[in-house]
Amino acid sequence: MDEAQQNSEIEKIANIMVHDDVSPDEQDIEKLAKYKNQIKEDCGLDDEEAMKMVYETLLYRKLKNSDSSDVLEKGNDFGAGFS
Repeated sequence: MDEAQQNSEIEKIANIMVHDDVSPDEQDIEKLAKYKNQIKEDCGLDDEEAMKMVYETLLYRKLKNSDSSDVLEKGNDFGAGFS
């Protein structure tokens, strides 16, 4: 999967999470299974890779909703390795 496809999927899943009123801090595997399964279906990934994308989506939502105007700067607060 290329970067554009991955970014598109993350945006799609983030929108579904917002619609479902799921917190960006959600860690309950059972609640996140819906999104993992959607990613598996959409992208043909295994459980582990799909779950990584779920967590990337949660991180994306946190960064998107942060009060900082510089997402790359704020990413350091979460330990994200943006380059």
